[in-house]
Amino acid sequence: MYPFTYHRPDSIGAAAKLAADAEAKVMAGGMTLLPTMKQRLASPTAIVDLNGLASDLSGVTVSGDKVTIGAMTRHADVHTNEALRKAIPALAELAGMIGDPMVRHRGTIGGSVANNDPAADYPSACLALGATIVTDKREIAADDFFNGLFETVLQPGELITKIVFPVPQKAAYQKFRNPASRYAIVGVFVAKFASGVRVAVTGAGSDGVFRQKDFEAALSKDFSVKAIEGVKQSPDGLNSDIHADAVYRAHLIGVMARRAVEAAK
Repeated sequence: MYPFTYHRPDSIGAAAKLAADAEAKVMAGGMTLLPTMKQRLASPTAIVDLNGLASDLSGVTVSGDKVTIGAMTRHADVHTNEALRKAIPALAELAGMIGDPMVRHRGTIGGSVANNDPAADYPSACLALGATIVTDKREIAADDFFNGLFETVLQPGELITKIVFPVPQKAAYQKFRNPASRYAIVGVFVAKFASGVRVAVTGAGSDGVFRQKDFEAALSKDFSVKAIEGVKQSPDGLNSDIHADAVYRAHLIGVMARRAVEAAK
């Protein structure tokens, strides 16, 4: 690692002020930041550690048709929360698929969403469920939040405080995972609402997480596996790497989507 200054603020305001420095990096769970610093792929001059705010920014609340999750809530706590498992079981199950036990007990939902790794799981849940990302400055619809690989619309010094998820009628997440990292080679989240169906894909897009509108249209008319059996995902715009090429990922999107529809509850 390169030298850096470590800050552990005790308020959102103090954290936001420190994070506004263009050379600073915010750390929640540190599951992405610390490895990249160890490999000298990132060299921030300052680290703003949010763990001093964990008690204020953690927890799951279910109220009516909304679920609110604090940004510093650990994946393991999302996975095991009983109220969430009743309201949106797919979201709780998704959290249990992330990484390994160490990652799940350290990583946070806010950190994952803010980092917007193209193979991360939570962005697909946010997009498919039509979540609202709440920061210390504003509320942002998930459709407007993700802005390409590792990019979001967050401004310097803007911090996620919580994420609000509408409760769907049915939902499921299915992931074809890398056996080593547990990241999604392809992950598909399907959510059915009274207004229609939303389908989000992670791990496959060359520009990050995206909605699959053809599946959405077919499933909004008939929420069944049969409805999307003939719907094909084009390989155009999909990733090709050492794990899978674009054609294979296109095939997997269809497979994972059908599995998600079948598993939806």
